[in-house]
Amino acid sequence: MEEIIVTTTNEIPGKKIAKILGVARGNTVRARNLGRDIAAGLKHLIGGEIKTYTDMATHARDEAYNRMVNEAIQMGADAVVGMRFMTSTIMAGASEMLAFGTAVKLR
Repeated sequence: MEEIIVTTTNEIPGKKIAKILGVARGNTVRARNLGRDIAAGLKHLIGGEIKTYTDMATHARDEAYNRMVNEAIQMGADAVVGMRFMTSTIMAGASEMLAFGTAVKLR
């Protein structure tokens, strides 16, 4: 896979943005499952990290990020600037993870 620069900043030190190609984005929708909910309910009683949800969120973030990078590459980008993550509830028990930023050509 081709590598591009991805940054949360709007500039890249030592590089100039030659062209803005548009918004690159990637998303995924994940749903909880009953087994995880039961385990999370028990963990809620005693406190602490709910590892299964942490893992689910990490995988969702990774998938959304990779999809955003792939879209930027398809656009011909050298970099993605101003990258952000956003999440939203789609329905009870299901959330969307969105990664987005501005795909740019560098010189």
